[in-house]
Amino acid sequence: MPWNNQGGGGGGGPWGPPPGNNGPGTPWGRPSGGGGNGGGGGPQPPDLEDLLRRSQDRLRRAMPGGVGSGRGAALVVGVLALIWLASGIYRVEADEQGVVMRFGQWTRTEQPGLRYRLPSPIETVLLPKVTRVNRIEVGYRSAVGGGRNDRDVPDESLMLTGDENIIDIDFTVFWVIKDAGNFLFKIREPEVTVKKAAESAMREVIGRTDLQPALTEARQQIETSTRQLLQTMLDEYQAGIEITQVQLQKADPPQPVIDAFNDVQRARADRERARNEAEAYRNDIIPRARGETERLVQEASAYREQVVSLAQGEAQRFRKVYEAYALAKDVTARRMYLETMEEILRGRSKIIVDGSAQNVVPYLPLNQIAPHAPANAAPAPRPAQPGGPTSGAPAGSSSGSRGGTQTQPLSQSLSQSGQ
Repeated sequence: MPWNNQGGGGGGGPWGPPPGNNGPGTPWGRPSGGGGNGGGGGPQPPDLEDLLRRSQDRLRRAMPGGVGSGRGAALVVGVLALIWLASGIYRVEADEQGVVMRFGQWTRTEQPGLRYRLPSPIETVLLPKVTRVNRIEVGYRSAVGGGRNDRDVPDESLMLTGDENIIDIDFTVFWVIKDAGNFLFKIREPEVTVKKAAESAMREVIGRTDLQPALTEARQQIETSTRQLLQTMLDEYQAGIEITQVQLQKADPPQPVIDAFNDVQRARADRERARNEAEAYRNDIIPRARGETERLVQEASAYREQVVSLAQGEAQRFRKVYEAYALAKDVTARRMYLETMEEILRGRSKIIVDGSAQNVVPYLPLNQIAPHAPANAAPAPRPAQPGGPTSGAPAGSSSGSRGGTQTQPLSQSLSQSGQ
């Protein structure tokens, strides 16, 4: 053989016989027999045959009947079955729901926590995120990168109002998964379904609302009504979706008529302003007029009470005077005359002419003696005197002896008054 020792000696393989031993050796120069020190002078590699043989010996001791026996096969199958069953343990996170399918058919929905299912291929599980808020735009598309130039979609945004006007509405729908099983298996293309249902609900709500309220004060009501109607529709579909918010982005007239509409709005604003000013003027003038009316009524009532009371007092006084006159006519007549003259001469300038002056010419400066009385001043009333001086007697007349009336000159009357 070509690996025989060329220098002679026994056949010990291509490496030659081990030193000090004439017998055959191993490829590492180690004798195949029992004793002797190996040659080579370095660490020897492990004996693979020895390792394999030891492993087989241990397996035989564990399974006395051998691997091919029934007990060994059962143990192997049991270990494999245990590993297979343990593969059914899984965990559902807090933001997930576990949808368990048995041979492809949905059987149940698991809540967050540590769960178990039958191992594959009997049961499989899907773990959709149920807390993530999804967003759907209707009537417009947001610009890429968060820009401000959103793209309008007239086919979705133009709607007919309740008073047969056209309005351009853009809105956004926010939704989350409420039931993962229904969401995955009861509807197809959930985003398209939500979008179409939202557009239908908004058109129905706008169709019951007039244009002016839809543009101004009814926005909150439109959002609430649309969300409720959309949720009802999705519940009927068993979509497993919950609508969290419907948010109006824009509610304007159509672009071709927006200038004319703004003019109309300004005219309506002017009308409301004029109406408010008129209301304010009315609220100011009417209470004042009512107060003035009430004041006039109170003054008239007070004047009426005053006149009636004065008339009653004068009547009572006249009766008292008449009763006194009936008892003593001369005394009463004289007293009435004196009271009348006192009333007439009070506060006026007086000139007394002595009767012994024969050559004195009476001079009466009437413009100085009697100042002009007010035009509305009424003469003092004088009661009638039966058989005596009348109430309308002039200032120059005086009563004479009992039972008659004698007219005297004014100078003589003044002289007698002074005496």
